[in-house]
Amino acid sequence: MTSETDNGVTRRPIAITAVVDCVGALATGTVHGNLYFYDTNKAGGSQGFGTEQLRTRVRSGDQILWSVLALECEAYTAIDGIVIDHELCEPERRVYPGTDVAYWIGTVKKDVPGDTYYQVRFRLGSRDEPLVTTLSPSLVG
Repeated sequence: MTSETDNGVTRRPIAITAVVDCVGALATGTVHGNLYFYDTNKAGGSQGFGTEQLRTRVRSGDQILWSVLALECEAYTAIDGIVIDHELCEPERRVYPGTDVAYWIGTVKKDVPGDTYYQVRFRLGSRDEPLVTTLSPSLVG
């Protein structure tokens, strides 16, 4: 998976990882205080690592790959959806070949004017309804 090139140099996707404390989220009924975002673009200007309000620095043509990890290895955690302005990015769910491991991927369609906030819906444990981020991460131009 690669993005467009910059002067002949291929850009790698920006990986955004959500780490969820499933036990805490299920006990409180919210991911607030139980969610930690990280990305691979710190050198490019991303900020807010380890918080619910990660600000991922992006530009037109960047590919973004979202994935989730459970803090507790035995807990079920999955991304159920990403709610973002589709004029900016249309994430789609994919599965790594030969596995049932899912991730979400999208390409930034245009330069981002300031902060563009988005929400992530998580499936946790055996809960029927997804839990949605309350403090939103953002893509930043």
